[in-house]
Amino acid sequence: MKVEGDELVALCRESPVKGRVNKELIKESSRIFKKRVETVAGFTSKQKKVLITNISANETNAVLSKHARK
Repeated sequence: MKVEGDELVALCRESPVKGRVNKELIKESSRIFKKRVETVAGFTSKQKKVLITNISANETNAVLSKHARK
């Protein structure tokens, strides 16, 4: 995953069949943020909205800043 502007861009290895990409996205996002992540919109779209629970804006920005440098 990497940050481009105000978006988090994820490149997935799975094919978009039976929700595999959504599962991979959630798994990877949960690993990076170390929080529970769930998809709230865009289940069949390339653009998705996710909800990260129990995280502050400062924590989110710190994680995103770390990944923006990669």
